[in-house]
Amino acid sequence: MDYNSYLEIYKIYLLEEKHSSIHTVESYIRDVKQFLKFCNNQNINVLNGISTTHIISYLLFLQKKGRATSTISRNLASLRSLFQFLFDHGYIDVNPTINLQTPKIEKKIPQTLSIYEMKTLLEMPDIHTKKGIRDKAILEVLYATGLKVTELLGLKIQDVNLTQGNIIYNCENNKRVLPIGRMAIQFLDNYINHCRDKIVLDKAQDILFVNMQGKEMTRQGLWKIIKYYAKKANINKSITPHMIRHSCALHLIQNGADLCSIQELLGHSDISSTQMYLRATDNQDLKDVYKKTHPRA
Repeated sequence: MDYNSYLEIYKIYLLEEKHSSIHTVESYIRDVKQFLKFCNNQNINVLNGISTTHIISYLLFLQKKGRATSTISRNLASLRSLFQFLFDHGYIDVNPTINLQTPKIEKKIPQTLSIYEMKTLLEMPDIHTKKGIRDKAILEVLYATGLKVTELLGLKIQDVNLTQGNIIYNCENNKRVLPIGRMAIQFLDNYINHCRDKIVLDKAQDILFVNMQGKEMTRQGLWKIIKYYAKKANINKSITPHMIRHSCALHLIQNGADLCSIQELLGHSDISSTQMYLRATDNQDLKDVYKKTHPRA
């Protein structure tokens, strides 16, 4: 079999046995294809001909091209997954990734919006229009829950419980019950009960947030919405959906939330991922929290 045949089998394995999301599968396949292109340029045309040395050479190649450590680490993770699959299913005799160490990634201080900037952004949608009502609900839910783009766009209308004030996210063995505050409840209720049915013509459509044609919204579509309102709010930062996620976490910490609660809210498997928000909190913030919470302060 050629490379493409192996990739097709691997893709089916990820989707049907590992139950990986389409976004995850696309990322893995994209990384692997770039590596196999590198191998072809090195005249390596069979999987059993790929050694640990070839993979190290590829990682060095990425490094010389100026790729970030996180990108190199992700590429190695993609290759690990592929070669483990090939080895386990008898397609190769040796797994060339078995003893390779993942590059240590320095966790950068996340870029965030101030509370004032976030408030300004949330005020931008025109809630007298269908689009504005939808966009207002999207922004409020993003800020209330800290959901990732793929998580938000994968929400279904039955995942929302306005009475109990929560959203249930359940995907890839990652179930989280996410509380939403009164503002998010108010504008989500307005969208669901007074607007969504006017946008969605197909009554079988159960995706919560749709585009203005009533179809599933794309990642690019969501990015455009946020960029539009950031420009309208005159916020001179390159705002992304993930920056709103970071802002949600940081503002919770600044108001006294504990790390374990934020870890659960964001779905971090390792609390070290949550701890990076402490680095974005200045000493005055910590002093204020200390004075509010310590019994001897």
